[in-house]
Amino acid sequence: MAGQSNAAPVIIKRKKIVKGEGHHGGAWKVAYADFVTAMMAFFMLMWLLNATTEKQRKGIADYFNPTIPINRISGGGDGAFGGDTIFSEDTLTQSGIGATAQYPSEAAKARGETGVAESGAQSDAGTEPAYDTVTKALTARGGESMTMQALLRHVVTRVTDEGLVIEIFDIDGLPLFTADSAEPTAITREIAALLVEVLGLTENALAVDGHVRSYPVTLIDNPGWDLSAARAQAMRALLTAGGLDGGRIARISGHADRKPATADPTAIRNNRIEVILLRRDR
Repeated sequence: MAGQSNAAPVIIKRKKIVKGEGHHGGAWKVAYADFVTAMMAFFMLMWLLNATTEKQRKGIADYFNPTIPINRISGGGDGAFGGDTIFSEDTLTQSGIGATAQYPSEAAKARGETGVAESGAQSDAGTEPAYDTVTKALTARGGESMTMQALLRHVVTRVTDEGLVIEIFDIDGLPLFTADSAEPTAITREIAALLVEVLGLTENALAVDGHVRSYPVTLIDNPGWDLSAARAQAMRALLTAGGLDGGRIARISGHADRKPATADPTAIRNNRIEVILLRRDR
């Protein structure tokens, strides 16, 4: 017992070691992944804003907006085409953004690169054989030479309730008439000679309509009425001088700037002459 009382006591020291850079778990990895995802979405948004048009951005916004009603610009369907399908053009209804093959609208007409529609598309609309004859003749002329192809850049055709409309229009730097006059340019004379050839293949009555663009300012006396009528008369004179039977021309009209072909009424595209191959049943 005495020996045990002299034994040195056992002292146990417990040190608490605190490390400043200990492991904090994986929460920071999740936060970093969220940050990278957000940045990717942000840059994708910036790219879309720069690479798309206003109409495309409207369609994208409508697609992701579940409360948007059915409207004229974009459908209210839940599909990728906003209610339309790739076969919508084969139906008789119009969604407001285009025209059907059966009933093309005046403001939104489908046109090819050459401006001359294919005859097969018009035959489906129940057109007269004379329309196919004229369009095929125009298409054939376009392949003859580069000069003829350049002339046909001024020409588009479409079928309306009135008949086959052959529209001849101004191109920037290549007008049909000298400025603010009814004096035809060499381009108009060559196009008129071409029309005499192709219209000679038919016997339908004809109408010639003149249209001009709007002036940038409002005028008390709009000169567009006299100018559009004078240009229609000038086209009639070129056609008859080229050999077309004058008795086939049933109407000459000047519409001034009242029927613009584009959304901008002052655009030169509105300076145009329409030679209409009238329906036989009208």
